[in-house]
Amino acid sequence: MEMIEARGDSNNNNNSCEEVIITTTTSVDWRGRPSNPIKHGGMKAAAFVLGLQGFEIMGIAAVGNNLITYVINEMHFSLSESANIVTNFIGTIFILSLLGGYLSDSYLASFWTILIFGFIELSGFILLSVQAHLPQLKPPKCNMLTDGEKCVEAKGFKALIFFVALYLVALGSGCVKPNMIAHGGDQFDQENPKQSKQLSRYFNAAYFAFSMGELIAITILVYVQTHSGMDVGFGVSAAAMALGLICLVCGTLFYRNKPPQGSIFTPIAQVMVAAFLNRKLVSPSDAHMLHKAHPTKAPPNANPTINLLHTNRFRFLDKACTKMQDGNTTKEISRWRLCTVTQVEQVKILISVLPIFACTIIFNTILAQLQTFSVQQGSTMNTKLTKNFHIPPASLQSIPYIMLIFIVPLYDTFFVPFARKFTGHESGITPLQRIGFGLFFATFSMVSAALMENKRRISAMESNEILSIFWITPQFLIFGISEMFTAVGLIEFFYKQSLKGSMQSFLTAITYCSYSFGFYLSSLLVSLVNKITSSHHGGGWLSDNNLNKDRLDLFYWLLAILSLLNFFNYLFWAKWYSKNGSSSSSSSSSTTTNQESNSKVVGEDGIV
Repeated sequence: MEMIEARGDSNNNNNSCEEVIITTTTSVDWRGRPSNPIKHGGMKAAAFVLGLQGFEIMGIAAVGNNLITYVINEMHFSLSESANIVTNFIGTIFILSLLGGYLSDSYLASFWTILIFGFIELSGFILLSVQAHLPQLKPPKCNMLTDGEKCVEAKGFKALIFFVALYLVALGSGCVKPNMIAHGGDQFDQENPKQSKQLSRYFNAAYFAFSMGELIAITILVYVQTHSGMDVGFGVSAAAMALGLICLVCGTLFYRNKPPQGSIFTPIAQVMVAAFLNRKLVSPSDAHMLHKAHPTKAPPNANPTINLLHTNRFRFLDKACTKMQDGNTTKEISRWRLCTVTQVEQVKILISVLPIFACTIIFNTILAQLQTFSVQQGSTMNTKLTKNFHIPPASLQSIPYIMLIFIVPLYDTFFVPFARKFTGHESGITPLQRIGFGLFFATFSMVSAALMENKRRISAMESNEILSIFWITPQFLIFGISEMFTAVGLIEFFYKQSLKGSMQSFLTAITYCSYSFGFYLSSLLVSLVNKITSSHHGGGWLSDNNLNKDRLDLFYWLLAILSLLNFFNYLFWAKWYSKNGSSSSSSSSSTTTNQESNSKVVGEDGIV
């Protein structure tokens, strides 16, 4: 890996014209040799990663979607405590994705990170299965609905085994998730127009694999858990994870692998320290006077390089690359005192995408309700489909995925080419527009949930009527459409901000952190709502184990209001980003005899 640099002029009055090329990266095969574009990469290689993704989500979704039932019925925790255990578990999975992204980009590379932590996740599934199978590792059997006060909650060694197993799964899954997306995306050359379109198709295919895995998990696997026992269900999750790892290994000969870059945090820290130490310096008005890396010859097998335009956003960071005018040009200056424009622009990119990231937290708080309280809603309703067949409440989430396995291919096959004719964007609509559509639809999911819960509660309390479980399907359907837009748009948006081989996994991990913060916020909201709405004469909206006594409908209305406010907040930040925060990049080809390049300047939402 080497650093090269080019200069060019821009007619944009808002941005300076300095172009900086990021470190080039040579993709390699499994033996560490330069990859061959004919033999390595492309959709053929990505298909093995898609197989892993489908099997991995199958295993983890079967555990996560029905975990609240196991925690209540087998471990005997209360409803609100069980909901928090589930949301904290899922939140931890996504917060640990940062660790997986950091280890991959800095030290291990995505393939080895997936393999190592995939086996850790597999061990967690196996331990959960063992704990669910052995009576001595669980509290005595008891019906929480009829004898809740007499039931003994899991404590001591039994609780320790449960939480160790659960968080082994969280550690493994958290570190695997961002690297699956990044490793699949690495199989495509973003500078090749044909493969760039394939990259967009890959993200849709990844969501299709996710939907198929989820669908099988919350239908077949949840059915197995319900009728054959949780021990068998956890064992099937372990088997699914093992098949996923086999898929990954089978594609070894076809992968394009990005070598690790060393610590990705050190350059960021250097910019922050240098900007602080140089805070009294005056940044030059001419960007050419900022500190730049010396041009060197690019390696023959290097990928096309990425240029960044120096931008006027966050000008206080430019002090990190402002030279001290002491007359000594030969003295070597510490990198903690003087950084390159490249480093500074990388930090600017990270800062500018944070508001977009923050706007998706409420969206994932809504997702948390569909995996906790909505499942409990279903358990209080009539689950009979035929005389002898009952629908497991956790399988309600199969409804949107059944729909999505048809909608996603139609979206990719028909909508994207149609929209591309009008917008000129390779994905049909920009990732920011796609996220916005999803956030807008999410509000109506909670409106539907509140209306249906109010109807269910009134029917149960006043007329002793038990409604069919299908009454609450609209909230799952609406959120499924919302997630198709938001989840894929967010991953595509963050992946395309990554800086050519340096931060793909880490920036993809940031998207999963949105899930984490959303689930943690759900736990916080449940606790706050209970505390604020409780009185001396009774508990709060969600303090009882009986949904007929709780006011879950009011909690859903609260989330609907927060979601709508969050949508308007997103519109503000998306407009701000499109105007000021879009990372301008250019592609260039460098040869050993010519450092000049014909560059195109591309922003996130199109040609700038």
